[in-house]
Amino acid sequence: MLGVRLPSSAMQTGDADFAQDFAISAGVQDSLPPVLDVLQSVDPEFRAIPHGADKARVVAFQNARGYRVEFLTGNRGSDEYTGKPSPMPALGGASAENLRFLDYLIYEPVRTVLLFREGVNVLVPAPERYAVHKLIVSSRRLTDILGRVKADKDLTQASLLFQALVETRHDSELTDAWAEAWDRGDSWKDGLCNGLLRLPDKGVEALGKALGSEMPDLETLKAEPRPR
Repeated sequence: MLGVRLPSSAMQTGDADFAQDFAISAGVQDSLPPVLDVLQSVDPEFRAIPHGADKARVVAFQNARGYRVEFLTGNRGSDEYTGKPSPMPALGGASAENLRFLDYLIYEPVRTVLLFREGVNVLVPAPERYAVHKLIVSSRRLTDILGRVKADKDLTQASLLFQALVETRHDSELTDAWAEAWDRGDSWKDGLCNGLLRLPDKGVEALGKALGSEMPDLETLKAEPRPR
């Protein structure tokens, strides 16, 4: 979408995430066929993975090679929904994992083409929102080994996209995406600042070029005790 080639090792993932707004799923009058049937038509080895907090609901499917397809929705209101699956009427019997900050990520998605065979039309997050979102979620990963690995990958992806956005002169879009996240409240600011403190130097430099005087001062952030 940006016309640049990013390092494949940093951008590759072993799963596919599909996000849908809860209100839209509840409001539409149509539904997918059973999701497991659709996946098994592609690979018969796909199996449903019961949700850890509610075994009666399924938010993810996985094949024998470990490739995972998961459904996500934005956390509604308070944290009471966090960690609990939400039934999604339009998803063919599948539920979705509630995630904070997802509403920001999937707002005003961009239509593009998945480069496979004759091309597949898809909706994806705007790259500037994806980068800012990665910066926030990096600070909320678990502190175990897997959590730290995922956080490092989040920060690498954010850094690469910040650089690409600046190189392709999408500075204004990045500035607007940052400002929207920054203005959403203290928990958002904490996530941004905590991620910024661990962002690779090239990513910090690129973000600074886009934000100018709105860029938080790193030395001040380092001197302040911050909640994780």
